[in-house]
Amino acid sequence: MRFGRALFVAVALVAAGLVSSFSLTAAAEKASTRSSRSLGPIILEAEAPFWMSGAVASLENDLVAKHGEGARARAARGLAQVSALWRAEDGDEAAFRGFVTTHFAGDQETLDAVFARFERLLEGIDGRMNEIGREFREQAELELGPVLPLDEIFAAYDPSAHVTDDFFANKIAFVALLNFPLTTLEERLGEGAAWTRREWAEARLAQRFSKRIPAEVNLAIAEAAAKAEAYIAGYNIWMHHVLDEKGERLFPPKMRLLSHWNLRDQIKADYSEGPAALPKQRTIQKVMERIVTQSIPDVVVNNPHVDWNPYANEVRPAAAEANDAEEPAPAVMKPTSDPEPDTRYATILADFHAVRMADPYSPTAPTFIARRFEENREIPEPRVRAMFEQVLTSPQVKKVARLIEKRLGRPLEPFDVWYNGFRPRGAYSEAQLDSFCKMRYPSAQAYKDDMPRMFEAFGFSRERAAYLAENIVVDPARGSGHALGAVMASEKAHLRTRIEKDGMNYKGYNIAVHEMGHNVEQTFSLNDVDHWLLRGVPNNAFTEALAFVLQGHDLELLGLAKPDAKSEAMQVLNDFWATYEIAGVALVDMAMWRWMYDHPDATPAELREATVAIAKDVWNRYYAPILKKKDVVLLGVYSHMVNSFLYLPDYPIGHLIAHQVEEKMRSAGAIGPEFERVCTFGSLAPDLWMKNATGAPVGSEALLAATERALRVVKE
Repeated sequence: MRFGRALFVAVALVAAGLVSSFSLTAAAEKASTRSSRSLGPIILEAEAPFWMSGAVASLENDLVAKHGEGARARAARGLAQVSALWRAEDGDEAAFRGFVTTHFAGDQETLDAVFARFERLLEGIDGRMNEIGREFREQAELELGPVLPLDEIFAAYDPSAHVTDDFFANKIAFVALLNFPLTTLEERLGEGAAWTRREWAEARLAQRFSKRIPAEVNLAIAEAAAKAEAYIAGYNIWMHHVLDEKGERLFPPKMRLLSHWNLRDQIKADYSEGPAALPKQRTIQKVMERIVTQSIPDVVVNNPHVDWNPYANEVRPAAAEANDAEEPAPAVMKPTSDPEPDTRYATILADFHAVRMADPYSPTAPTFIARRFEENREIPEPRVRAMFEQVLTSPQVKKVARLIEKRLGRPLEPFDVWYNGFRPRGAYSEAQLDSFCKMRYPSAQAYKDDMPRMFEAFGFSRERAAYLAENIVVDPARGSGHALGAVMASEKAHLRTRIEKDGMNYKGYNIAVHEMGHNVEQTFSLNDVDHWLLRGVPNNAFTEALAFVLQGHDLELLGLAKPDAKSEAMQVLNDFWATYEIAGVALVDMAMWRWMYDHPDATPAELREATVAIAKDVWNRYYAPILKKKDVVLLGVYSHMVNSFLYLPDYPIGHLIAHQVEEKMRSAGAIGPEFERVCTFGSLAPDLWMKNATGAPVGSEALLAATERALRVVKE
């Protein structure tokens, strides 16, 4: 199918037998078994072959004559699903009839064999495509030396882009649609609790082929993602060259902070210094504001050869006595204050235009926003927004803010949205934590070697700790770090974290523990589930939640903290404040995508103005009453807005889930065994997974109640 082909699309979320164009029978309409559930998303094309309706009706009768009346409902459903996506180029009426007659699995034994083939062979192709993609991106993503223009081409290439096209062309996709049920979100949420594991696996199999997105569209999305990742991976600020209002240097030589992660984490780290840290925290806030508004001088980004005063926004050549660059300045460098030319927002728009190319091929989720919430998260957007607003408007916000203000001994400022003083790390300076980490982890291999000990500290048995360590590879990341899971059981998960030349600092270590949490989930949810088609967790928020669980114990792993009732209460307050912060960031991300869909022809400058206005609006609504300053743009600084395509809502959802899961783990007495248990549920519907894991659906109530209890403990 060529991109741009005009489609007249109707969405039919109807029961089998209610689509007249398919001439389905009354028996299929009335069937009460699972095989007669609604057909899920059906695409009706204006250009459907003239012969299709008659062929479907007669084939249904032919299949019933061959396999018995009990096959009618499955036959009707399968014919409807195949005919909805059959194109003229897929074959004429004879080809359609031949395909259906050959590939309909009319008995359970044959159906089981078809299912087993799909499960085994899809694992093989997906797993190998994942490995090829990882290899192609390796030079761009890891600290392995210079990145050549060729490396960027390899990184942007998606070897799997043509797979779905090929599977429709060779009819593999149609075999799945003929034999397994497409389901709606309403069915999965409303009926899924009564399904067997096999039925869930069948539903996930059919979902894979619910739409036909052309390979050129998939490649365009992959290219946009790779360019966005490269832009963000190189967005470093050399802090020794960032000056305060008086022109003084506040930060040590060679401190290179990646936006936004390291900038935010430096604000957090500086709370250990008390009031003396205020000038540094205020300066980082100013840097962040310049990034969001794109008033940051272009020459400042990833450049240790200039000094920059972000207050006056003035740039000059770096002072000779402050030189900490490893290479001489480029001969063509011009130390001017000319702003970055809206590159941040041009990159976001490129993301938007790439994913929007898939909209015509997704009639039941016709925007990327809908696909993110209804297909990826399987939690409707209004419910997600309501959960966030429940946290943002809760009375606990003012109570926790008053406690923070009391602990700081001063009025709150905007950057205090990242207050980190509830964690026990406040007893140690950033330099001390860096020293601990660099001594223990001078290299990626040293971290890898320590994994079995860390896993045992979480309560995993020695055998399971060794198993996990054997299945995780540690790589030095060029950017902030990430976790890349395997897709077939014979391969290993990869943990990427940033390791400086003198070893892993605390920021890198903290991220490594988080990414390690992802890898543990990825390992169990791939290798220990009963069906490969159910690998993983319901959505990204769940893997973030499980990663948060391990990350929250990073100091314990270093031997620098020991949990007790008060420290556990402080951890709850930390989780609440972090959720409060990231919920607003997520709302900005969501509103920005809504704005882009409302203004698809916007320029980068227009998107910048809109995003800044959105960030101010969310701030003024939920943060200004607490932090006492209006029109702050900090909520727009997250790099995920550029390179992760509407990913940010997964973080606050993840915090809510993490709290619910960790409470269950705490009651069980150890993290390890419970962590493993919940990971083996696989990719069920979110609330079904949560009820199996904790006894309750996803929600904010548990965190809010725990925060209230924690406030009482801390006051005592």
